[in-house]
Amino acid sequence: MWKKAFAVAGRALHPWRKVACRCSTSISSAVDSILIRSLKEHYLEVSKMTPPPKVSPPSSFSVVKGALENNGPVLRRTYGDEEIIIYVTPMVYTVPGGDDNHEVDIHQLLLHVTISKPCQKDSLHFLCGLYPDALGIHSVSLRPKLPSSGFVVDPANYNGPCYEDLDERMRDALHKYIEERGVDESLFPFLQAWLYVKENQDLLKWFKTLGTFINGGNPAK
Repeated sequence: MWKKAFAVAGRALHPWRKVACRCSTSISSAVDSILIRSLKEHYLEVSKMTPPPKVSPPSSFSVVKGALENNGPVLRRTYGDEEIIIYVTPMVYTVPGGDDNHEVDIHQLLLHVTISKPCQKDSLHFLCGLYPDALGIHSVSLRPKLPSSGFVVDPANYNGPCYEDLDERMRDALHKYIEERGVDESLFPFLQAWLYVKENQDLLKWFKTLGTFINGGNPAK
């Protein structure tokens, strides 16, 4: 008798479980649709942004093939038997300025510059801050060459003294050394425009891939 009663009760409750399941699926689909629609709107908004005027790098440098699609080097050149490769990332500092405590944005590009020689196992690596009208060196070190034109930091190796601890003559000589190889403020207009295009392209890709994931692996329409 109890078994029959439980069976009847189970059949009576079962439709409610179905309703709850359908309701949950419906809510989930609605949330997904809202998110996909938002991603599409942002994608279209970013895709309509006016790109900066086309700027070419200084004639001694060439743009590395596939640089926009990857996170590797951007510019390359030769100087005698040396190969010079430049990586760039944006940096933004916000500091208080003026009596009203208004914030002033100082835009700076961070450059990783590697200089390689054919018979040397290490590359000379400069970490620099690049401004529209100046270039400043943050550090200088020797690092192992990588076949992929990358660079690594080996914590076991001595990477040289703090750059600011070097005397003025040594700092001036290092500035002249790198500027003689074309690494100076003349790179700023191209690298700033390149980063704008790169960041927009990466953002569009992010919107698209996230929409595809939310849509179950199918491109969002």
